[in-house]
Amino acid sequence: MREIVLDTETTGLDPATGDRIVEIGAIELWNHLPTGKTFHKYLNPERNMPEEAQAVHGLTEEFLKDKPVFSQIADDFLAFLKDSKLVIHNASFDMKFINAELALVEKTRLPVNIAIDTLGIARKKFPGSPASLDALCRRFNIDNSARKLHGALLDAEILAEVYLELIGGRQPDFGLSDVNNTGETKVDEKTQVFKRLKPLKNRLTVKDEEVHAEFVKKLGANAMWNKIVSKN
Repeated sequence: MREIVLDTETTGLDPATGDRIVEIGAIELWNHLPTGKTFHKYLNPERNMPEEAQAVHGLTEEFLKDKPVFSQIADDFLAFLKDSKLVIHNASFDMKFINAELALVEKTRLPVNIAIDTLGIARKKFPGSPASLDALCRRFNIDNSARKLHGALLDAEILAEVYLELIGGRQPDFGLSDVNNTGETKVDEKTQVFKRLKPLKNRLTVKDEEVHAEFVKKLGANAMWNKIVSKN
C-alpha cells in the first residue's frame, strides 16, 4: 500500500484571496514505512510575503524569487503523487491550496477523499486534547527539536511518525523485545531469528488433519501442495 505524507507552506490562509503555496514537502510510505523517496520544492508565489506568514516558516521574498513557479513543477508533483492516498495534518487546508494551484495551471483537481486527515483522527482518538503536530509529538514522545520553524519536508517526516502512532503504534524491534518481562531477549545471534520462550501448542485437532488430508487428495498428484510435501 503506497501513501504520500504531505505538507505545504503558504503565504497565508486562503487561496481565494490570493494566497499561494511557497513550499511542498512529501515523503513516500510503503505499507506505512518510509521508502526514502521524497518530493521537495520551494516555489516562487509571484506575490509578496506577508510578515505573519514569514514568521511561521521563515521563507522570504528574496529567498523565493529565483525558485520555480508552480506551473514548472506541477507535472513532476502529480507524477510523484500518482493515485496514492495522501496523509495530511488538517487536510482541508492543504487540499484547498493544492487544488487552487492546479486550477490556475488548468490541471485536474485532486479528489478530496484521497486525503487521510491526521488532525481528524487525533481529535477522534483523543477528544478534548490538543491535536497540533507539536502536541502529538509530545504525546508520542517523538523528537521534533529540529522544528524551530514550520518546514514542509521536515513536517512531513514528523507527520509520518505521528501517523504511524495514530494507526497503531511503532514496533521497531518486530517482536524481539522481552514480552514476558524476564529481563532477557531470546535471539539467535547468527540468524537473528526470534525464539519463543514457550513453543505454541498445536491447535489442529485429529479431525482437522483428516479433513485436510482428504482435501489434498482431491487436488490430484500434480497439485503444488503435493510437490511441496514430497520435497520436505
